[in-house]
Amino acid sequence: MTSSLIPERPILVSPSLAATIGLEEATMLSVLDELTRPLHPVASQGYHWFELNDGQLHASLPFWNDHDIQRISQSMRAKGILLLKSAPFSQCQQLIFAFNEPASEAEPVIVSGVRRPTAPPATTPVTAPTALNAIGATPIAPNWQPSQETLARIAQHNIPEQYMREQVPEFVTFWRESGEAQRSWGSKFHKHVVNQWRKRETFTTQKDQEISMHNQWRPSGDALDVLCRHAGINAQFVEDAIPEFVLYWTERGERSRTWNSKFIQHVRRQWARYTAALEHDSEPRRIPDNWQPGDDVYDILRMANIDLKFARQLLPEFVIFWRDSNQVYASWNTKFLQHVKYHWAKRHALTPVGTTQGKGNEGQQPAAATGHSTGRTRDRSLAEDLNDRSWAF
Repeated sequence: MTSSLIPERPILVSPSLAATIGLEEATMLSVLDELTRPLHPVASQGYHWFELNDGQLHASLPFWNDHDIQRISQSMRAKGILLLKSAPFSQCQQLIFAFNEPASEAEPVIVSGVRRPTAPPATTPVTAPTALNAIGATPIAPNWQPSQETLARIAQHNIPEQYMREQVPEFVTFWRESGEAQRSWGSKFHKHVVNQWRKRETFTTQKDQEISMHNQWRPSGDALDVLCRHAGINAQFVEDAIPEFVLYWTERGERSRTWNSKFIQHVRRQWARYTAALEHDSEPRRIPDNWQPGDDVYDILRMANIDLKFARQLLPEFVIFWRDSNQVYASWNTKFLQHVKYHWAKRHALTPVGTTQGKGNEGQQPAAATGHSTGRTRDRSLAEDLNDRSWAF
């Protein structure tokens, strides 16, 4: 009598086989045996090979997804039950495999007019030792040591033998506790050591890349490209930000692998404040007698860690010069900001590298090169100092 609760043909699984190799593996083995009976095997390398697509497998194993089929089939390969030629199932959507039974050990028989190797009867009890011997897998021995051939293969990755030997105790302990069996512990050890060595090299490289800030530091070409080309920030503005950035982090004495990222964030914050201030100061005009920089200017200087007292000391001379010059500019805030940043860098002997001197300054040397270290604006003429930082407004 057939129960209505069983609408289709059930999958037959040997209990003893499931206890030996695992329930999922025994289930897949039973289904593969059933699916390959009407197929023509391809003889190669002493085995009979079969090919099943995803439609066939999902129809017979609807309770497993692609990753389940991949995981269980690879587990069967690791246990020596199957031989696989195909790529991981989730990538290629097919399974090309052979049962681990050399064709010479089983006489082919006719099944539905097709010759295929005989398989052990599903009802035959299989004990654990018998299954292990059949698939050629054994647990790792307590005193296991890698062979000289295994060590030689690992040495091809430029891994010292001492490092290999140091991995043996942990490797043996782990696999003894897992209770798993493998056909080749040498291959397993080879993969383990190479993976551990690569992790060690990655960690060491990352640690070594941490450097301290120094006076000769400059942002990389990629960082400058991000700021100037992609963010649209004026190249001279970026150059002027380098000395203050270097000074701030040099004094903190920190180490980092991401100085370029920190610099990009620093410049972007300053540029945002600068452009916001510029939007409210767009009419070209002479500088008033009582001119004072806006609050945004001091905010930007504060973000750049420039002493505000130092900036205020430069203000009277700045106003007098531009009153006498009778020139007009769209933004005196911008002019004063660049004036202060330039003299702050000069005061600390950190004149930006790569900047060009402005009008009338050909052949001039920075204060650090001429022996002047006071940083006072009188070390050079005010006209020279201001003109070499003029922007095209």
